[in-house]
Amino acid sequence: MVTIIKTSHSIRSIFNYNENKVKAGVAECIAAGNYPVDVDKMNDTLKLNRFIKRMELNENTKRNSVHISLNFDPSENHSKEKLIAIADTYMEKIGFGKQPYLVYQHHDAGHPHLHVVTINIERDGKRIDLHHLGLRKSEPARKEIEELFGLVKAEGRKKKEEFTLQPIPVGKVQYGRIESKKAISNVLNAVLNQYKYASLPELNAVLKQYNVMADRGSENSKIFLAKGLMYRILDEQSKPIGIPIKASDFYSKPTLKFIEEKFKRNEIRRIPDKIRLKNAINIALLKERTMSTNQLAKCLEKEGIHTVFRKSTAGLLYGITYVDHKTKSVFNGSSLGKEYSAKAIQERCGLKVTDSEKRNQIHEKLPSKESLINDMQLQKDTLTIPDFVKLLDMLMQAEYSTDYLPNQLKNKRRKKKRKGLSDK
Repeated sequence: MVTIIKTSHSIRSIFNYNENKVKAGVAECIAAGNYPVDVDKMNDTLKLNRFIKRMELNENTKRNSVHISLNFDPSENHSKEKLIAIADTYMEKIGFGKQPYLVYQHHDAGHPHLHVVTINIERDGKRIDLHHLGLRKSEPARKEIEELFGLVKAEGRKKKEEFTLQPIPVGKVQYGRIESKKAISNVLNAVLNQYKYASLPELNAVLKQYNVMADRGSENSKIFLAKGLMYRILDEQSKPIGIPIKASDFYSKPTLKFIEEKFKRNEIRRIPDKIRLKNAINIALLKERTMSTNQLAKCLEKEGIHTVFRKSTAGLLYGITYVDHKTKSVFNGSSLGKEYSAKAIQERCGLKVTDSEKRNQIHEKLPSKESLINDMQLQKDTLTIPDFVKLLDMLMQAEYSTDYLPNQLKNKRRKKKRKGLSDK
C-alpha cells in the first residue's frame, strides 16, 4: 500500500473534488467516520457542514484540511467492507480516529485506491499537529496495516515495478480537455512529489517519459512574462498535441511557484544520490574500451537509470540528463561534475579522435618515397618541369615518425652561461 497525504486551507475544494468524481460516475462515497447518520442517508450539505462547524472552533489554524489517498497494488481486488476496515484502521493509527472523515472509492485509475477527507481540528478546538505526519505516523501505520490485512507491501518486493507509470496513450486527447487533464494529472501526482529535480529541464526529463511536458511558453509570451506554467501532452515524436492546460486548473496547483520551491528543497535532498549515479556511469564506461553514447545509455538502463540526450537541429550533442528511477533523483550532467557533462561523456566514450590518432591518419595518407619514385618513372615522358620540382621537394622532406624516442637518446641543450656569472 502506498499513502499520500496533502494538507490544505480549503475543505470545500477537497470535498468538491471528490463529490464531482461521484457525480461523474467514477467514484462513490463508501463510508463516513464520526458522523451522526450513515453515509447513504446524508446529502452534500450535511457532509460538508460537519467539517465547517468543527473548523469554526479554531479559526486561527490556516491549514486545517487533510486529503489522504491510500493506493493498492493493481493485482489486489478487495471488497468494499475490507477497504472501509483498512481506512478506519489507518485513521485510528495516525491519530485521526475520533475526527470526522469521509471515505471515497475511486475507479478512474489503473490501480484500486481510496481518498479520505478530514480536518485536524478536534472537538475541544485544539489542533492536531500535521508536521511530518507522513514520516511520524503514516509510515509506521502503513507497515502495520500491510501485515494486518495481508496487503502487497510497498517495499522489499517487485511492487515498485507494478506501480511504474506507463506513457499516456496519446489517443486520449481525442476525447477533449477533460480526458487530457485526467491523464496529465495522474502523471503529475506520481512525479512531482516523488522525484528530486532542481530545474525545469530536469523535471521535463522525467515527465517526457510519460508523454507530458511542463511549458513556460516563449520568452516574449504572456504566460512567460506572468510567470505562468502550463502542461502539455506529447505525441510519439515528443511534439505537443492537444490543448495545453494551465497549472492553476489542476487540483494540486502545480504552478511555477510550487515547482520552484521544490527545486530548492530537492537540491539538498538529492545530494546523497550522486554517489550511486557516478559509480554506475564509471562502471559502465570501464566495461568497454570504447562505446557509443547509445551503448552507454543501454548499460545504464539496466541499473534503472534513464539517459536523456539533448541535441541541436544539426544532431550535435550539447546536453545530457540522468534520471535515476531507483533513487528518484534527476541530475543534469554538469551538476554531477565536469567529467559527466555531454562533452566529457563523448570523450570518455572514445568518440573524440585524439591528437595522436589525427597525426597517424595524416601520415597514413602521405605517399611513400618508393611510390613517388615509381610514379616518376611511369610518368617521365609526360612529367612537366613544375611537377618534377614538386616531386623532388616531397622526396627531400624528412619522413614523419611517430616512434617513441627515449629521453636518454635525445640531444640535450647545453646551458649557456650568463655574462657576468661564474660557476663558483
